[in-house]
Amino acid sequence: MTISVVGSINNDIVAVIDQYPKRGDTIFGKEIQYFPGGKGANQATAAARFEKHVRMIGAVGSDYYGENLMKSLDSSNVDTRFVKKSEKYATGTAIVAIDSTSENTMFVMKGANEDLLPEDVEPPFRETNDTSVLLVQMEVPQETVIRSMQLAKERNIYTILDPAPAEGITVKALEYADIITPNRQETYHMLGIDVVNVDTAVHAARTFESMGVKNSIIKMADQGSVVYQNGDWQHIPAISVEAVDSVGAGDAFAGTLACCMEEGIDLVKAARFATAVGALKVTKVGAQVGIPYKEEVREFCSQLGEEYVLDKESAFERGFSG
Repeated sequence: MTISVVGSINNDIVAVIDQYPKRGDTIFGKEIQYFPGGKGANQATAAARFEKHVRMIGAVGSDYYGENLMKSLDSSNVDTRFVKKSEKYATGTAIVAIDSTSENTMFVMKGANEDLLPEDVEPPFRETNDTSVLLVQMEVPQETVIRSMQLAKERNIYTILDPAPAEGITVKALEYADIITPNRQETYHMLGIDVVNVDTAVHAARTFESMGVKNSIIKMADQGSVVYQNGDWQHIPAISVEAVDSVGAGDAFAGTLACCMEEGIDLVKAARFATAVGALKVTKVGAQVGIPYKEEVREFCSQLGEEYVLDKESAFERGFSG
């Protein structure tokens, strides 16, 4: 079966600095790097690292950067048949600054991602029938995201909504999600609830449930996450590592979660495993190139004493759906 990802494809320009400048100031950086990125492409790559069949649905410009990003996805064995080449916009670009604490701040120019239209997501669903999990974010137009979720709902496809970035989301998208995975900023943007501890995370999860999303993973950075399902919740602790680059950690988490849902793994086990993959990612530079491969994850889990939960028979191949 296939994990389909509807989302952004970007060229990342990463500036490594000691500290952020004050407004109007100029500072010297340490180095600049160029990487493939975009939340959608990162998440597709993360799932493909576990040797899953992954289909990318997105848009790039008809330019040098778009060509390189397609090559990067192809090299990760991501199916790019349904990636649109826009004649209207240049390839999307993210300018990322990483300070000495490994925290990142970014500016995103959507570019060709804005040209992914609702009608562009219909052919992948109409021409194929192998998608078992849909993974979406909010770096492409919201109406496009919602249309893909509607198509998935009609086909009983399990849908994961990663509501990032926060400014791109409205509550309408919640109607079609089987699970939502917001962080503190995204939760506050949608609900007005500031997730500062486990209690507030549980409150947020119950609020999402009242809005129709029964399952959620509320992410709290170094405080871990709260997994909420069927009215019950469990806290998943964070994993302490020496951070190098936090960009893409959430995408590694999301792509791994999609793999786990494709295999029908229990949500708490899935969240623990995805947390380990996200932690391993921050030890490596590059939002996409730093996403770990399955053997690296297997070794890391062994070091942590955590279970490596993947590589079982797909739940959807056993006839289970959602």
